[in-house]
Amino acid sequence: MTETVKRSLRAGLRWTSLRLRLVVVFALVALVAAVSASGIAYWLNREAVLTRTQDTALDDFRRQMQETAAALPTRPTKDDLQRAAGEMASSSPGYSVLLVAERERGKPIVGYSDLDTFTRAHVPDSLQEQVARKQPLSSSNEHEYHLFWQRTSIAGTPYLVAGTRIIGGGPTGYMLKSLDQERQDLNSLAWSLGIATALALVGSALLAQAAATTVLRPVQRLGDAARKLGEGKLDTRLVVSGTDELADLSRTFNRTASSLEKKVADMSAREEASRRFVADMSHELRTPLTAITAVAEVLEDEADTLDPMIAPAVHLVVSETRRLNDLVENLMEVTRFDAGTARLVLDDVDVADQVTACIDARAWLDAVHLDAERGMMARLDPRRLDVILANLIGNALKHGGSPVGVRVRTEGEELVIEVRDHGPGIPEEVLPHVFDRFYKASASRPRSEGSGLGLSIAVENAHIHGGDISAANSPDGGAVFTLRLPRDAERIVRNDEPGADAPGEDGAT
Repeated sequence: MTETVKRSLRAGLRWTSLRLRLVVVFALVALVAAVSASGIAYWLNREAVLTRTQDTALDDFRRQMQETAAALPTRPTKDDLQRAAGEMASSSPGYSVLLVAERERGKPIVGYSDLDTFTRAHVPDSLQEQVARKQPLSSSNEHEYHLFWQRTSIAGTPYLVAGTRIIGGGPTGYMLKSLDQERQDLNSLAWSLGIATALALVGSALLAQAAATTVLRPVQRLGDAARKLGEGKLDTRLVVSGTDELADLSRTFNRTASSLEKKVADMSAREEASRRFVADMSHELRTPLTAITAVAEVLEDEADTLDPMIAPAVHLVVSETRRLNDLVENLMEVTRFDAGTARLVLDDVDVADQVTACIDARAWLDAVHLDAERGMMARLDPRRLDVILANLIGNALKHGGSPVGVRVRTEGEELVIEVRDHGPGIPEEVLPHVFDRFYKASASRPRSEGSGLGLSIAVENAHIHGGDISAANSPDGGAVFTLRLPRDAERIVRNDEPGADAPGEDGAT
């Protein structure tokens, strides 16, 4: 699996990814729309089914009451009521009938079409009260008694219960219609609507995925191209097709990348020309400087025999010649770092001996206190380590004053060398710039004995080893420079060799 595919999968699974948000929004909109449509459809169908069944049963019950119950005698017997209830139920669209009359006042008699299915106990009291209540006659009401109905549930089964009374002293009739078949039909409808909603949700998710792929693929390509551009691959370009906004964005990216590539190329060319100029100038200065240095040394030897008025000028010429010679050497070293031609020449070094040799060669033994154990070996470039130590210790002696402490220790696979002075320390505003080239801590002192390149050359030599140098102020006063180097720089040399494998991107799982 390539890294691009991995990145795409990770981006698609993030909760903050545009793809996931688009799919979720599509799904939510589809879910709300489907649930709303299904709910409305279910409610309309439910009312239509129940109203149709209810109206059919009530119309038939009313007709049966008018034709059968109304034909009974004023004082019917129980058999009369039983027979009439049976006739009404047998000719009805599936409901049971109960007829109630009075042979004598306060002594009701009841006739059932099915005693096991429908008794007077199944009729709600509220419905019995409404059926028995005589309605006042008016211009808008021509009948004393009306047909009333109610939906109820008996033993978990929905039923329609209705009742009315024959005008003029006839019996009261009740009917019980089961709505279980309608409930099953409505449950089937609900399942169908639920399945349709689920299918709509799945379809919306697939459509959202397709839309996200169509819209986000160019965005993903643009992101990959921007990432490559940020990694320094300035020749990265996008294949543009279409005329939409994303195509315009891709064209803008290509124009920006082309402009950036041209500017970087121009800057690189100018930088290369500048480095070449400094290197050529430094190289050309070495020949006349060699002659001037030789003359200056002769003048220095004869300074005591010269006119006292001329001797100070001779000493100034000698010191400035040496300073100029150091500056040229440092400039040539800097150009080698900038050009990437500096290389390590490794050797097994006893660090304590190396530090002692550096201090002794510059006659600093009386001004430097060394804390290092002999036998601490490291594989380093001894010349470059000497340059680093000379710059750090010399800088401490020059700006911090003696005594200067040098402490050597190891931390795992790292060699750590601390150089501490007992001077005033480094101002906080200067600390971020101590390793900058030609940086002056005080603008009022633009001229100094050094070249202004010592610390920058030291840190470059640390970097070429794969290490670093940091500067800080000690809580007890004074500045502390900490050099960290790998104890074995062999790996750095192997990576710098021509043909060494460059770090790449593994595109396989």
